[in-house]
Amino acid sequence: MFSLEGKNAVVTGGGSGIGLAISKAFAQQGAHVNILEVNSEAGEAAAQEINEAGGAATARTGDVTDQAGVKAVFDTIAADAPIDCLINNAGIAHVGNVLNTTEEDFDRVLSVNVKGVYNCLQAGVSHMKGRGGSIVNIASTVSVMAIDDRFAYSTSKGAVLSMTYAVARDFLDDKIRCNAILPARIHTPFVDGFIKKNYPDNIDEMFEKLSDAQPIGRMGKPEEVAAMAVFLCSDEASFITGCPYPVDGGTLYIR
Repeated sequence: MFSLEGKNAVVTGGGSGIGLAISKAFAQQGAHVNILEVNSEAGEAAAQEINEAGGAATARTGDVTDQAGVKAVFDTIAADAPIDCLINNAGIAHVGNVLNTTEEDFDRVLSVNVKGVYNCLQAGVSHMKGRGGSIVNIASTVSVMAIDDRFAYSTSKGAVLSMTYAVARDFLDDKIRCNAILPARIHTPFVDGFIKKNYPDNIDEMFEKLSDAQPIGRMGKPEEVAAMAVFLCSDEASFITGCPYPVDGGTLYIR
């Protein structure tokens, strides 16, 4: 069950954090993983690690905000093998409310988190149209709820969820499934860096506070998000499209 054998997958931001866990999980389940990274070193390192472990991965360098560049990368990938799976994971965070979020901050977050997903959806769907495929967009619990000081980030992730619904609806007849994962706080190097930068005098206390924000009492693991992505791209999920899946330790519904 949950085999991805023979599938050709694209994972944006697949060289670190949740994206790296997804890249590894897909390779472990038999997919060839194309790791699309703006950080070429991270992409190459991830692909090397996967290949050395017996999987199959190719590093692809690209900026998701560059539409022409994204199209060119997807065309290159599809020339080698048809694209079966697309994981839109690349994204950036921002802390701030509507008053202290600058225009530059807002534009930067939406450029990556919204336009970047749009660019990859457009390129991915164009290659899947007529033959089918599975798309998973990494949204967030803040797509549908509020937390303090995440104005721009929440805006962007709400848009990602809306794009998920639209693509799922528009391409039903093309057998393209599109779903979203809504993670709560996931323990990645980004979280550790955020705490160290903003709370250098009480790192342990803040880590515990952020962990306890999830009803389950801890942060999620990147591998737990990856497992959901594997399921949604597997044949076992063939009757599932247009759905948001929380991977959130109870944050949305039992907090």
